[in-house]
Amino acid sequence: MGMVKRWLKRPGVQKALARILVAYLKFALGTTRWTLIGLDHAVHPPGRPTIVAFWHQRLALIPALLMLARQKGIERRVTALTSRHRDGMLVSAVMEGFGLAVVNGSTARGGQEKGGSAALRRLLACLDAGQVVALTPDGPRGPACVPAPGLAQLAALSGAPIIPCAAQVAWRINLPGWDRTVLPLPFGRGVMLCGAPISVPRRDWLDSLPGLKAAIDAVTARADGMV
Repeated sequence: MGMVKRWLKRPGVQKALARILVAYLKFALGTTRWTLIGLDHAVHPPGRPTIVAFWHQRLALIPALLMLARQKGIERRVTALTSRHRDGMLVSAVMEGFGLAVVNGSTARGGQEKGGSAALRRLLACLDAGQVVALTPDGPRGPACVPAPGLAQLAALSGAPIIPCAAQVAWRINLPGWDRTVLPLPFGRGVMLCGAPISVPRRDWLDSLPGLKAAIDAVTARADGMV
């Protein structure tokens, strides 16, 4: 088993896996009949810096938001935050396959630095340029549905609003792992929700975390209820 894991972590193997995943997700998400609610919250007004936040469990579904926006003729530069871990490198390659830019780095909840400071500076630069930043505040390793402080800090320093997002599909598989990641199956129904913008004050930004969690939980529960 250990030999298989080491083989799967080879750069060449990860690139091949990423290509397969991108092709599969484009097929599965593209054949899903989507109900899209609240897109304007995430993409308008044009040029407004925006932070899109969603739970890690729905990571494989969120590229559909970009696909749906493009179908409506909306093009926004989107940068995704992913981990520096080897698993994060696979996620980065998949995100790039959907046309997203990627910033690698995260800060462990115990305070151990994992490129978080450099990533924060790069994300602030992206927001300063009027881009959309997408991130999973409970990633890369959980606990599930508990936001790390970096989400509120980024919003406080940038002044950009946070858009709580969620998606769910009727036909799916939940993968084994800490968050039971949703893998969409083709030809099903899906719901994509973007909630109202949330502003985080520059001072006392940590106090915003419970409200941010509640907002992402609410749109996630609503998406689940609609399918």
